[in-house]
Amino acid sequence: MDKTNNFLVPFNKDISIHDEFNFGNLGTIEAYISAVNKLPILSAELELELARNLRDTGSLEAARKLVLSHLRLVVSIARQYLGYGLPHADLIQEGSIGLMKAIRRFDPERGVRLMSFAVHWIKAEIHEFVIKNWRLVKVATTKAQRKIFFNLRSMSSNNSSLDSKQVNNVANTLSVREEDVREMETRLYGSDIPLDGPVQQEDSVKTFPIYYLSDERHCPDNILNQKSIDLMQTEGLQGALDILDERSRRIVESRWLKDKENLTLSDLAKEFGVSAERIRQIESAAMKKMRSFLLEYSD
Repeated sequence: MDKTNNFLVPFNKDISIHDEFNFGNLGTIEAYISAVNKLPILSAELELELARNLRDTGSLEAARKLVLSHLRLVVSIARQYLGYGLPHADLIQEGSIGLMKAIRRFDPERGVRLMSFAVHWIKAEIHEFVIKNWRLVKVATTKAQRKIFFNLRSMSSNNSSLDSKQVNNVANTLSVREEDVREMETRLYGSDIPLDGPVQQEDSVKTFPIYYLSDERHCPDNILNQKSIDLMQTEGLQGALDILDERSRRIVESRWLKDKENLTLSDLAKEFGVSAERIRQIESAAMKKMRSFLLEYSD
């Protein structure tokens, strides 16, 4: 049965956060992803209102709107785990469960967006799914592999590795390739590597396999945060400088924003014909004005 038909949040082609959705109209995972990407993103104000409504009244409609508006986040995160060979639809389904768990536990008074909170729950649910299913992926997908899978244990005298003669005997008996026997033996008897534990490598460097599960650079919340930082460092900083008088701006730029060596208080004191203490006072007042501007700008 197609896992895409088991999603807990249905919808149709006319996407609106207020519409009734019919998931039966979407027959493929591609159609699902296309529909999800058309769902509107909630503003911070509306998200806060819905989260409080869910917390205070248990409104299913509020929960539904929160889920729908964050399904694109689930799709984006699930895409990062396709390298494990698991179906995209299954990964999205598990991530959707994590999203709903996050919404149930979300505290709107914490001052963080639901996206930042939910990403950890989504990843945790997908991680659990990968851990449970990764070793089973493609274990017996061909006729030859299935034949080896169901007969190898009974044909082995013990659970130790087969030598070349034993491998050849199994291959001839089952009419399969020796390399297929070796591969299946490795899959069946190979030890698991703990995803959250260190692995000793030849160069004595310990690594943690779980770190390779995803690429944090492409998480939607990280991308949005970086864009906000970039905007603050360009337009925000320029706006903060523009509110200063000419002398204050000169002092701030000379002290903190020069590409090469910044000027000292004494250097600027000589330039303006005042004491170094006076330059420090002007600088302090200017920085205070800029901080106030940037705080308002970030809101």
